[in-house]
Amino acid sequence: MTATVQRSAYDPARFNRYSRIVVTPIQGAIGAEIECGDVRSLDAEAIAEVCQAWLDHLVVLFRGCVLTDDDLLRVGRYFGALEPSPPTSVSQQAQRPDPYVSIISNVIENGVSLGALGNDEAIWHTDMSNIPVPPSASILTSLEVPTSGGGETGFINMYRALETLPADLLSQIRGRTIYHDGGRNSAGVRRRHSISTSHPIIRTHPDTGRNALYLGRRRDSYIDGLPAAESDVLLDALWAHTSAQPAWHHDWKVGDTIVWDNRCAIHHRNSFDASARRVMHRTQTLGTAPFFSIEAASAAHPRSMLESDSNSK
Repeated sequence: MTATVQRSAYDPARFNRYSRIVVTPIQGAIGAEIECGDVRSLDAEAIAEVCQAWLDHLVVLFRGCVLTDDDLLRVGRYFGALEPSPPTSVSQQAQRPDPYVSIISNVIENGVSLGALGNDEAIWHTDMSNIPVPPSASILTSLEVPTSGGGETGFINMYRALETLPADLLSQIRGRTIYHDGGRNSAGVRRRHSISTSHPIIRTHPDTGRNALYLGRRRDSYIDGLPAAESDVLLDALWAHTSAQPAWHHDWKVGDTIVWDNRCAIHHRNSFDASARRVMHRTQTLGTAPFFSIEAASAAHPRSMLESDSNSK
C-alpha cells in the first residue's frame, strides 16, 4: 500500500516547474497531461511533483495505463487519504468489490445495472457538494468507452470564474451561502436517501490559499436568505457567467485516468448512445469543510493566466 505523501505549502513561484515529471498544460484555463512513467509505482519525490501539478492545473490526465481497482486506490492515495465512495444504487452496493470504488456505467447485465449515471448528460457540477465535507479529489479511470463518440467530460476553472466575475455580481454574493440540495444526482435521477447542506459561495482553497466560486450544481439549489425569485435570478447570472468560461472537454480513451480538484473545478459529461458501453471506476479523497477566509490571497491563481482564446468550448 502506498502511503499518503505529506505535501508542503503551495508555492505559486514553483508553478509549472518540475524535474521528475513532464507536464503539458491543456490549451485553455484548466488541465494538464502528466508523463511520469508508470503512474502505479511512483516514488515520493515524483508523487510530490504530481500533487504540485494537480494544484497548479486543477485537473491532471494520465494516459495509457489500464488500472485495476487496487491500482486506482494506490494512485488515489497520492492525493490524500481515501474515503469510501457511497454507492449510487442498491444494485451497486451489492456488487461493487470495494467500498472505496464506485462504478460509473450505463451497462446493464442480466437486468442489473453495472453502475450509475446511465448515458444521459450529467450537468455541470462539483462532486457531492450536498454533504458537509465534500471530497477534495475525484479520481476517474476508463475501462470501456463508446467507440461512436460521446461521453466526453468537460472541466471549468472556478478560480477564474470568480476572478472574472463582474463587480455587481461579486458584491451580491460576498458573505452568502448556497443551499445544496442532494435530492437528485448530476444525471437528474432522484436519490432514495439524500443529504443537503449549505456552503459559502466563495470558497477558500485550503492548499493554495486562493478563492474560487463554489456553486455545486444549479438544479434544486438556492441562495440562503434570499426570496426564491431573487435567488433564481442571481444563481442564473452566476451560472451564465460560469458556463461562458474557457472549458476543456476530454475525449476519453481506454487507459485514461483523470484527477480533478472539487474545491476549484466543476465538470460535466456529454450524453452518448445508450447502446454503447461506457465503464469507468472512481475513487475519492477525504476533503475538508468548505470555508471562506478574508485573509485569502487576492492574486489570481497562476493557471488562469495560461488561458488561450483558441480554446474550444
